[in-house]
Amino acid sequence: MRTERAERPERFSRHRTRAGVLLLVGALFAGLTGCSGAADERPTVVVTTNILGDITRQVVGDQAEVKVLMKPNADPHSFGVSAAEAAQIESADLVVYNGLGLEENVLRHVAAARESDVPTLGVGDAVDPLTYRTDKTAGKPDPHFWTDPYRVRKAVGIIGEKVAEKVDGVDKGAVRAQTTAYGKKVEQLGAWMKQSFGTIPKNRRKLVTNHHVFGYMARRFDFRVVGAVIPSGTTLASPSAADMDALSTTIKKAGVKAIFADSSQPDRLAQALKRESHLEVAVIPLFSESLTEKGKGAATYLQMMRSNTKAIARGLTKS
Repeated sequence: MRTERAERPERFSRHRTRAGVLLLVGALFAGLTGCSGAADERPTVVVTTNILGDITRQVVGDQAEVKVLMKPNADPHSFGVSAAEAAQIESADLVVYNGLGLEENVLRHVAAARESDVPTLGVGDAVDPLTYRTDKTAGKPDPHFWTDPYRVRKAVGIIGEKVAEKVDGVDKGAVRAQTTAYGKKVEQLGAWMKQSFGTIPKNRRKLVTNHHVFGYMARRFDFRVVGAVIPSGTTLASPSAADMDALSTTIKKAGVKAIFADSSQPDRLAQALKRESHLEVAVIPLFSESLTEKGKGAATYLQMMRSNTKAIARGLTKS
């Protein structure tokens, strides 16, 4: 059985030395100078996306410093990291990441940290991931598991156990208590979402989004995914004229009343589809892939999901 940090000198020596060099390079790139006060002696957990960052902070509490790489309102498919942030990844006590191809520009840094014996946790792979069913993405893993609160409840437990097991210096009892408390809140969210979606008539439970992001929610709460403006699981793809024409025809045949667009991305494609195809639909913003700054509507995972649930229920029940 593994013991505490004292029995891992070789691993720490290797990745800390390498990380020390990277930190120096990162400091030069970032123009860091002087001192910033007393160093935080708590262990460090680095998280790639801000949605997972909020969930991890709820689990960890004050037992470790949680550093989140993805900024508010950023696109998880395209955001990158600086040299200093890459060094933080390789010097972390634990790296928590979404995986399944979501953080396309960051996963190589996670892989490098793993090769340096930094403990990592790919949450997407651990929560029974789904594969896409439609369009050009069929058969590929879907990374957007957080739209299903029941999978997030499972993720909360997995993160809590990983922190307690791998991060030296934390109070395991405190981490497990915080994991249980936050898990109950996520369970309550799931029950509330089910009740809220119950007000939508079955013949209106049809979703069109800017790209394929709500497959987990659709499967959990009995929605039909009609299509996506970008027929892909990533915002980095581009729809063709034929794709747009096909979606317009599908929307008209299905009687869809709303297109849901990510609030962190321009909705020009959805608006162009509506305008050029003469569709009588509302284009409704959702907080689908990123949290916002405080006071902007979706600063936490729970707040984001409540806001989206209300917006979807309104958009699909409005005549």
